Amino acid sequence: MQQRTRVLGGTLAGILAAAGLATFAPWSSQATPPGEKTVTATLFEWKFADVAKACTDQLGPDGYGYVEVSPASEHIQGDQWWTSYQPVSYKIAGRLGDRDAFTSMVKSCHAAGVKVVADAVINHMAAGSGTGTGGTQYTKYQYPGVYQDQDFHGCRKDISDYGDRDNVQSCELVGLSDLDTGSDAVRTTIAGYLDDLRSLGVDGFRVDAAKHISATDLAAIKGKMSDPGYWVQEVIYGGGEAVRPDEYTGIGDVDEFRYGAHLKSAFQGGNLAQLKSIADGKLGGDKARTFVDNWDTERNGSTLTYKDGATHTLAGVFMLASPYGSPNVFSGYEWSDKDSGPPSGGDGWTDEHAKQAITGLVGFRNAVGPAELTDWWDNGGSALAFGRGKAGFVALNNGDGDLTQTFATSLPAGTYCNVVKAAPDSCDGNTVTVGDDGKARLTVPGKSAVALHVGAKS
Repeated sequence: MQQRTRVLGGTLAGILAAAGLATFAPWSSQATPPGEKTVTATLFEWKFADVAKACTDQLGPDGYGYVEVSPASEHIQGDQWWTSYQPVSYKIAGRLGDRDAFTSMVKSCHAAGVKVVADAVINHMAAGSGTGTGGTQYTKYQYPGVYQDQDFHGCRKDISDYGDRDNVQSCELVGLSDLDTGSDAVRTTIAGYLDDLRSLGVDGFRVDAAKHISATDLAAIKGKMSDPGYWVQEVIYGGGEAVRPDEYTGIGDVDEFRYGAHLKSAFQGGNLAQLKSIADGKLGGDKARTFVDNWDTERNGSTLTYKDGATHTLAGVFMLASPYGSPNVFSGYEWSDKDSGPPSGGDGWTDEHAKQAITGLVGFRNAVGPAELTDWWDNGGSALAFGRGKAGFVALNNGDGDLTQTFATSLPAGTYCNVVKAAPDSCDGNTVTVGDDGKARLTVPGKSAVALHVGAKS
């Protein structure tokens, strides 16, 4: 097996040097998604045609900057959600739609002002053998027209020791054939696949299982692309593990899994005061993509989920209102069996991205921009409030009863719409008055919130 250089440091120059690339690359890390609208909606396992409609009808009008779509590659057959994560070729020929549907989706989303992030499965190929969703016949380590046996690592056994870097990045993740991303030929093939998606208009990538690809190899793959766009990488933090999320920040943003766990602890533990230190012990906010939950964490119990109802929504309100990181709103489907795939019809989707409390806070985030956090207040338990400079204010009550309080908001005097409850253009009965002293008397119902911003004045 080819011995690969491992990157332990965190500098871009070091990663590039280890990868044999020039110190000055034609790309650089984008700290948050480019543009003024930085909120992503992940429409998990949505068909591409349905994503196109959502961009036009919901995401664009509601102010989302990005939509993340599930993998665009041919995969193994089956009804389970994880079949999408077992590619057999890089053709766009899966259950979510074909190449034409994907291309049309990107165009529709762009027309609505929404950029597209594609979930890229480039660490591995499928296990087993059979016929893929696009007709490709494959066996493990043999994927016609893409990879052969020599393109995979020699460790043909499951990962067994997360304290061993080589074991994590050269052995197999749950039996999936692990690509030798240290190989120039493999790097070139992956870069070609990603470049093809870019040619269809994709704006960036969510790199699946990035933790299982060395930072050296990912930097080299990105360096082979003509224009790689925005990248965010899935690198799950584990205490004492050999591979750390901060190794990847020179390549792009990183999903901050500790954030969702922190939210769960605060909201279920009855102490929202701990959210004042939400950034402590995590990646810098300029490198972190935040989320309340995703399809893995909602199934393994490490975060809140849609099954937590109003508490889950309140956690989303906090994420969108506070300045740390770049928020990703996960919108999936209801399930009882953890392996269940997406609904075949129109029922069963959670539509978290379309809830008024969430869309109202997307507008809030767009309005407040980089304004600093001010006027923090908490009651040491189930309630908190804070401002975003002179641009916004939010009060959040995770308790069961009403919270009545006079708050300092730092907002200019005026009448504002509570965007948690209503859109600014139809806000009758949901307004809040801020006095000349910047204070507002609020009654926040249990399991609810009030959010005000300068872009939603009555």
